[in-house]
Amino acid sequence: MLKQRIITAVILLLGLILATTLLPSFNFAILLALVVLLGSWEWGGFIGLTDNKSRLGYSATLAIMLVGLFFLLKVTPEAESIDSLRASLILGLGLLFWLVVSLILKDYPHNAEQWNDKSKIATMGLLTLLPTWVGIVQLKYLLEQGYLVFALVVMVAAVDIGAYFTGIRFGHNKLAPQLSPNKSWEGVWGGLSLCLLLGLLLIWALHTYLLKLGPLQIGLLILLSLAVTFFDVIGDLAESMLKRNRHIKDSGALLPGHGGIQDRVDGLIAVVPSFVLTLLLVLPDLGDL
Repeated sequence: MLKQRIITAVILLLGLILATTLLPSFNFAILLALVVLLGSWEWGGFIGLTDNKSRLGYSATLAIMLVGLFFLLKVTPEAESIDSLRASLILGLGLLFWLVVSLILKDYPHNAEQWNDKSKIATMGLLTLLPTWVGIVQLKYLLEQGYLVFALVVMVAAVDIGAYFTGIRFGHNKLAPQLSPNKSWEGVWGGLSLCLLLGLLLIWALHTYLLKLGPLQIGLLILLSLAVTFFDVIGDLAESMLKRNRHIKDSGALLPGHGGIQDRVDGLIAVVPSFVLTLLLVLPDLGDL
């Protein structure tokens, strides 16, 4: 199983590098839309859709909305940028959604009757997947070389890696035993520490090679590490809640040794809105690079 996980992880990493660095922004947006549609198929399991026809219907609904977003944001082969204002509004809605989810998690499982409904979980999927697509596409159009997309991915990975190894070594105080018994507060602090260190390195690289930063910008970007850690944990716990609700171990079986797509990006999709909005607000000159 470990060998299988490593092979899958290496293939995913190589695929990410190639897609992010070599594909033009429009082609990248199309590829990402296909990945999101695969995620929507898995989300059908969270909803409780047991037959392929129902899952296909849900994915088709999301596909139509993605096509609408291409037009709404002016994502075209000729475009050098997309409509950042409209993207920000969608990301703001996504951010609000994840803040609400954090409140739901706080009262779990006593509030299950308030959200455990097929239509509500289906809506949750739309509010999860669509802002994710918008945010990552926005990052790619801001810097076509893909550096910002990589920054997002590696900061989320830093939280997960730091939390995993710190939790194994020092974890005693359970974070949310009813949702994820193995997660600890010590793991959260370990994830935050590694994310913060990596964030400082990325800020230095940004300041040195791409864009001169002022003290306020540097301070706000340092605080972004807190947001990345917070929402990464929220995304992870939210998927655990949805899987427990349907009594399933993994969201799917597409990735050998890793489960489904949702199992690999649960934290990232929750981080995207706050991460991208922060960059748009703190670094308004990014689009001129």
